[in-house]
Amino acid sequence: MQSLRNIHGIFLDLGGTLLYPPSGSFSFSALAKQYFTPGKLSKLPEERVRHAIEQARQALYAHLPVLTIEDEHPIFLAYYTALSEELGLGLSPAQLAAITDDKVYNKTDNSRLFDDTKQTLEALSGKYRLGIISDTWPSVVPLLEHLDILKYFDCATYSYELGTLKPDPKMYQDALTKMGLPAQETLFVDDNPKNLAGAAALGIHPVLICAAPWSPSLDKTFSIDVLQTGGQNAPARESLLSGEPPRIEKISELLNLLD
Repeated sequence: MQSLRNIHGIFLDLGGTLLYPPSGSFSFSALAKQYFTPGKLSKLPEERVRHAIEQARQALYAHLPVLTIEDEHPIFLAYYTALSEELGLGLSPAQLAAITDDKVYNKTDNSRLFDDTKQTLEALSGKYRLGIISDTWPSVVPLLEHLDILKYFDCATYSYELGTLKPDPKMYQDALTKMGLPAQETLFVDDNPKNLAGAAALGIHPVLICAAPWSPSLDKTFSIDVLQTGGQNAPARESLLSGEPPRIEKISELLNLLD
């Protein structure tokens, strides 16, 4: 396995790198899946579902920056409402409110750490400066506090604060400024080759993690999960950087790269 030398700072993605959704989707919890079910979606034309999800997603991220959980809640309520209406699911206001509450406020059931996350952060902490670079929402902060891993990080760059998403150079520039190290002394672990390419363009060493699918329950049939995570396009997505950056199957393998 390729080794990396003269590294003093490590940036880490969150979803697919340190944690995963037990439901198989960060946008659709187990509760949400009771209403947005593969059975219902499979009865609709695939193009209609794809169009509805893409339109709702664009509207979701059009609200960035979003600085508080109180601002996040109505944005996701509008997201689920738009999907329900576009797909003809007829969810009630009470059902939509429950789905949104679960998405924004439930810290216990919707995200879990990979088995080796904590031990890896403990091994890295103190030896390297650690930072987060993540496309996420304000509710991630109480989640990371609940999971007891925020304490390991020296800095964090969140998309909701900057009003943009990876691979925008602003994300990596902000992270480098906060960490206070030159790019060539840092590395970034992410599960998306496009995000790694963006970091590499600024001189940050990329490391591709291939821990996805995030959960054994991830649906492989036609469903919202497949559309959200790439479905049959996932192998091609990985091949964008195949053979170029170091690849790891789980975050603890990063320790071997740094020996």
